[in-house]
Amino acid sequence: MELFGITGTEYIGYLASLMVLLSFTMKDIIKLRVVNMTGCILFVIYGFLMPTIRIGLPIIIANVAIFGVNLYH
Repeated sequence: MELFGITGTEYIGYLASLMVLLSFTMKDIIKLRVVNMTGCILFVIYGFLMPTIRIGLPIIIANVAIFGVNLYH
């Protein structure tokens, strides 16, 4: 699926980046963590949608770890 020459996978990546960016603008720590965790989940999905797992694995590992830190706190 393409819209304006951008694939669905790319849209997920852009949305994930936007969520993480938005989380840095928040003062309420609970909202920050929820929005950041949403971005992490989207980045994990994005990582799995990469052409090969070898390309997506660094994205997946980093965002699973960040998600875990958010969940812990």
